[in-house]
Amino acid sequence: MASEPVDVADTRNTRARIAVAALFLTNGALFANLLPRLPEIKTDLAMSNAAYGAAVASFSAGALLAGLAAAALIRRFTSARVALVTTVGLAVLILLAGVAPAPLLLAAALLGAGACDAITDVAQNVNGLRLQRDYGRSIINSLHAVWAVGAIIGGSMGAAAIALSIPRAVHLGVAAVLFCGVVGLCYRWLLHGPDHDDHPSAGLPDGHAVGARVYLVLLALVVIAIAGIAVEDAGSSWATLYLRDSLGAPGQIAALGYVAQVGSMFVGRMAGDRLVDRFGERAVLRVGGLIAAAGMGAALAFPSVPGSIAGFAAAGFGVATVVPAAMRAADELPGLRPGTGLTALTWLMRLGSLGAPLAVGVVADATSLRLGLLSVPIAGLTLVLLAGVLSARKRSPLDRAPLSG
Repeated sequence: MASEPVDVADTRNTRARIAVAALFLTNGALFANLLPRLPEIKTDLAMSNAAYGAAVASFSAGALLAGLAAAALIRRFTSARVALVTTVGLAVLILLAGVAPAPLLLAAALLGAGACDAITDVAQNVNGLRLQRDYGRSIINSLHAVWAVGAIIGGSMGAAAIALSIPRAVHLGVAAVLFCGVVGLCYRWLLHGPDHDDHPSAGLPDGHAVGARVYLVLLALVVIAIAGIAVEDAGSSWATLYLRDSLGAPGQIAALGYVAQVGSMFVGRMAGDRLVDRFGERAVLRVGGLIAAAGMGAALAFPSVPGSIAGFAAAGFGVATVVPAAMRAADELPGLRPGTGLTALTWLMRLGSLGAPLAVGVVADATSLRLGLLSVPIAGLTLVLLAGVLSARKRSPLDRAPLSG
């Protein structure tokens, strides 16, 4: 088809960027609404710690079971439709989890919610990366920053509902209607139609042989993504505990370790697109890995409360662009069917991330949590070593893909 006028294309892309950002924000907010209410659900259902842990783990199990279907669904129905349907499914299942009358039904609802979340995750990233190709410059990091904003909004809504004694059914029902309404309103502005016409493998015949190098690159990207997730998990799972129990910080101060990491990660993602365009993904990842390794390494070598909070902040800033970069590279691997690389990466990343908190916990039990948190500088150095598989290309503002109607 003929190329669109530049002003029409710019307007379309601006609307599409708002719409896909709404997807990311909604995805972050929906599950975060449930998290503050899980302890009271455990109490209301008289669940043991083991039963509660198994029920919560059902979310991850559902994600692993359904995650590999994402590529086929997106190729068949397009990323926009898949994202809309699975977002609505996620909202409904979170509501059902919140009002489940029995532990088994709670686990079943979370299993389905995890399945929807995994597919939504791939679909929204496919739509965002397709838009990024239209822009001809990086935008994916800012979209992931919006996801973090959504998680903060959702968690705050949950905390406010508890403070105001709002019943779970009302709270989660309102959240479901609100965020499904946001996605429904923005749906028309998403990029519709085939998602991978400009994919490097779009024109390859079925049965095309994929070289071993492609699979090795995919494996390296998976390790990169897991390293980034491991650093994120160190902050969410262990920062508060380390500052409180190992360094003796008061509870309100101990919480600042996680807050510092999340806040610096948000800043890093907001700045990440410009950094990637100016210096290339490879250079940004290497420098980020060094910042994470040096910052957290220094904090562990010379333990103090202020130094550790700064160390977690450095780690969050250092890995801010890691997962978006790995997703972009996996989505555009030549030789793989469109959508396959991103789906495989996200599935293996979720599988690998299950072991991150376990590994830290095992080391902490055998030695100390301080030694367990050496996983952060190790992950940072891993990023430095593997950064070579990412693109060294720098983009200019005029480096723009052709747009078609």
